[in-house]
Amino acid sequence: MPDLDLLRFERPLIERGDVVVGIDEVGRGALAGPLMVGAVVLARIGDLPEGLADSKVLTPKKRSALAPRIYAWADDVAIGEVSSAEIDEWGLRLALAVATERALDGLQILPTLALIDGSLNLLQPPQALSLTAPVPPARWSQLPVITVVKGDALCASIAGASIVAKVERDRRMVELDPLAPQYGWRANKGYGAPDHLRALAIHGASDWHRRSWSLPARLESNPHPPTAT
Repeated sequence: MPDLDLLRFERPLIERGDVVVGIDEVGRGALAGPLMVGAVVLARIGDLPEGLADSKVLTPKKRSALAPRIYAWADDVAIGEVSSAEIDEWGLRLALAVATERALDGLQILPTLALIDGSLNLLQPPQALSLTAPVPPARWSQLPVITVVKGDALCASIAGASIVAKVERDRRMVELDPLAPQYGWRANKGYGAPDHLRALAIHGASDWHRRSWSLPARLESNPHPPTAT
């Protein structure tokens, strides 16, 4: 089979004069740690970084090797994040919108159109009611958006965004690991791996966990839960 054209979405947009930003999120399903959104701007067509692909099909070593190539290839790159505490305060949907806003705020080159992975326009926040913490204004809500299901496998800019965000989030979880080594974040990166779930059942949640989520309850009567199979 011929190689998939990863610029099939960006090329016609750039040729008509758009400055395209590819957007993807990382960490939506994690139990601990931040949620991050990558933004990769393309204002021109150039050779793709060798090996560029959906971050989920790449090994950590390949993602780490690709990240600096993506920064060199793209016209601009930024990452926005929200903390676990902000996710608890705002809910996941609004937190996604805020992280996306923060990523776009970090750009030096202003995009004219966004390609967003999935079917959800992350720049359109839901109505936020009864919140005690202030929410950043939705300054980018009018930016034209094209959502692309499986965009991280189909669009070069989205694939790049997924890789740089994944590499940065993994790095952050490795940095947090010595602060709470019982959870095994160096290996599981805050996701619901069996060792992480067992540690939650024994030790309870840390300051970096999303406490509003359905986390395993701490086991007071059985400090040694059975190994998951």
